[in-house]
Amino acid sequence: MNFKSFIKSNKLATIGGLWVIIWIFIAVSGSILRPDSSPNANDQHLELSLLEPGTTVDIDGESFTFLLGSDRYGRDFLSRLMAGSAISLSVAGVAVAISLIIGLFLGAWAGFKGGRVDTVVSWFLQVVWTVPTLLMVLAITLAFGKGFWQVFVAIGLTMWVEVARIVRGQFISLRELEYVQAAKALGLSDFRTMFVHMLPNALGPIIVVAAANFAAAILIEAGLSFLGVGARIPVPSWGNIVKEHYHLLTTDLAWLAVLPGALIASLVLAFTWLGDGFRNAFDVSQ
Repeated sequence: MNFKSFIKSNKLATIGGLWVIIWIFIAVSGSILRPDSSPNANDQHLELSLLEPGTTVDIDGESFTFLLGSDRYGRDFLSRLMAGSAISLSVAGVAVAISLIIGLFLGAWAGFKGGRVDTVVSWFLQVVWTVPTLLMVLAITLAFGKGFWQVFVAIGLTMWVEVARIVRGQFISLRELEYVQAAKALGLSDFRTMFVHMLPNALGPIIVVAAANFAAAILIEAGLSFLGVGARIPVPSWGNIVKEHYHLLTTDLAWLAVLPGALIASLVLAFTWLGDGFRNAFDVSQ
């Protein structure tokens, strides 16, 4: 895949990629870029609650501008949104990594081995596939308690099935090729054959499903935080920021709920565009 041709032929994917990079940079930068550099952007000034965007006030003898206004606790809303990106992206990143590790191993093993191994793994995939994602996430978080690592694991354990199905299908088609048969004839280990020789030839669809899973993970994390199962206040997450302010949607303060919701939607859309771009790039029929 040529990078320049990818940009030229996939403009929406390029825009999505740039938007994702911007927010990854903001998330990684942490407090350095935030107007409020306090932990979790949680510097509260109750007397300055619900200020309009662009309001400049004096705080401890220094002039401070609330570019996006303040929330009901007088916290800088822009800083809260910037801090919330770290939670949303880190949860999505770790969850996708977990799903890739489990999905790659089970899918490759089933597709390469075939026979009874494939039958058992396929049956397990079908069982897990029938369970609604949100129901499984809630069950896992309730069983192991509420917290960051539980959210990471819960989302990751619900997303590996699609990865495994894609990898299994790719390996079933690859295992009959000559270079795989040659590797078996040379006595190479199954692990080396699968992950050194076969996996690079199956990366295209895997990258596509990983991008789609990123979008899904961000949406699931936001939903869990909104329900109070994910990130816990005062730790900012776009989902719990919406939860704090959704009752203001019908007032003049609607932006406090609309902006985090728009950021969730924009990142989901950006990853969707990236996935579509990669799908087009790896589609050999075009």
